[in-house]
This record gives sequence, C-alpha cells and structure tokens, in this order.
Amino acid sequence: MNNEMIVGKIKELKKQKNAVILAHFYQIPEIQDIADYVGDSLGLAQNAAKTDAEIIVFAGVHFMAETAKILNPDKVVLLPDLEAGCSLADSCPAPAFKLFKSQYPDYKVISYINCSADVKAMSDVICTSSNALKIVESFSKDEKLIFAPDKNLGNYVNNITGRNMVLWDGSCHVHNQLNVKKVIELKLENNDAKIIAHPECQGPILAMADFIGSTTALIEFVKKDSGKKYIVATETGILHQMKKDCPEKEFIIVPADETCACNDCPYMKMNTMEKLLRCLETGKPEITLDSDVILKAKDPILKMLQISRDAKLI
Repeated sequence: MNNEMIVGKIKELKKQKNAVILAHFYQIPEIQDIADYVGDSLGLAQNAAKTDAEIIVFAGVHFMAETAKILNPDKVVLLPDLEAGCSLADSCPAPAFKLFKSQYPDYKVISYINCSADVKAMSDVICTSSNALKIVESFSKDEKLIFAPDKNLGNYVNNITGRNMVLWDGSCHVHNQLNVKKVIELKLENNDAKIIAHPECQGPILAMADFIGSTTALIEFVKKDSGKKYIVATETGILHQMKKDCPEKEFIIVPADETCACNDCPYMKMNTMEKLLRCLETGKPEITLDSDVILKAKDPILKMLQISRDAKLI
C-alpha cells in the first residue's frame, strides 16, 4: 500500500472513530503532515487536555501518551508502537527516584514531563522545556526544590534563576551525545550561522548558543529572526517544520556522530505511517494506567497547565 492510500485510510478511520492525531515535532515528516496538531510537550499536553475526540492517537513516545491518558482517563489513548520509549524517562526509574526523594523530605519536587507516570505521581508539579523557568519561579526563592530527571535542563534553570535545586542525574541521550567539538567545527565552517540549542544539551553547547529554547521556541525564533543560516542542536525531526516555515533559510543539524548528518531519536522514529494506520484499525496498542497513579499524577500536570495559562504560554 503506497503512502497516498495509507493517508486516505487514516483520514477515513479518524473521521469514523472520532479520533484525533497528536504528533511531536520529532516524528517523521509524513506523520507530522497528517496530524491534527504538531507541537512540543507543553502544546501536546494542552491539546490533549482540551480535545473532545473519543480516541487520541499519540504519535510520540510512551511518556507523552501516558500524559494524555492521565488527562483523559475515560478516553482511549493509542500509541502506534508501544516500545517507543524515552532514554531520559528510563534514566529515572520510579523505585530509585522514591529512594532519592526520601533523602530530601522537606523538598518540593518539580519533574520534567519526560518521566514515567509513576514519577509524575511523586511530584508536586510538572514542567516542560517551554515553561521550566516559569514553573521554578512560581516557588519562593527560599523553597527547597528537587528537579528531575534532566540534569542539563536543571543546570540551565539553576544558572538562569540563581537557584540551587537538587538535580537527579539523568539525561536525554539524543541531546547529551552532541559533541562540543563538532559544534565548534560547524561554527568555524559556517561563521555566518547562528547556533540554536535545546536546553537538554550539555552546558558547553548552551554557552555557545545564540538562542536556547524548546522545540516550539526554536521554530518561532528562526521564523522571526533576520538570520539566514542556523546550526541546530536538537533532534533532526524539527527541521521538517523549520524548512516548511522558512524555505529560504539554511539549517544544519548537529550530528550525533560522523556516520550521517543527523541526530535521530530512535524511539521517536519507531512510529510509522503503517503503524499509525494499524492502531486506528485495531484500537491497539492502548495505553493503560493504574487508577491510583492517574489520580496522583493528574494534579501536578494540571498545576503545570494552570501556571502556563497564567503566564500566557499557549
């Protein structure tokens, strides 16, 4: 079955079943193009919270689909490939985090959305890269805070805010593996390019960046900025939207290694058009969560959404 036929069938089934497709910017271009909404973790959570569709097909990774299920416990949430996980979420197992948290009994917990439902259930509030600064600043300066699981984002926020949050030692392998030397080489080869980076990158790369932001913020920056060339330190999937929005500009992804000019998240790329169609046809694989976990994890997510609304982060 060719892609055109698959697209037609997906559209037909989506209408028949009152389904909505939510996709992250790191998904393959074909999935981004057929999705009802494409965004970063904050935008996806906001759209999951307000959809009136009966079925949510989440073209992303496991923790994102879990978040949609927590916000919609009575709806069917499908993930095209149940094995589409996240190295950052995996770096923070719930039992280990529970033990870690017990060492700081009077600390509030801010958890990055890239974590499991069980870790969310142990948190006071959730954040994303779009709203991390606003979430942290919603606490008084003397509040004792744990930030988990991304140490790079946590360090970035500590540096910006002057905080001293206790950080869980986790990272995203897609961003953490980016090589400082390669960024310097690319800049020397493209002196007219601006370096833009996701805050999950390591500190030395962030220190070289002309702009730091979430996937949405990076896309908005290149749309509004007067520059013509950008060295992009994040996952390759973001380039699809950047090229659509700014076809006249040049984007150079910071590669993961010397084998290709790419930096792909293998988990994000596990979802395919064929799997998307199959999950709409079969209603599987479906995300299921324990009702107690949903109850405990929902409140910190709702707090995040409320702070984002108050800060007009939409």
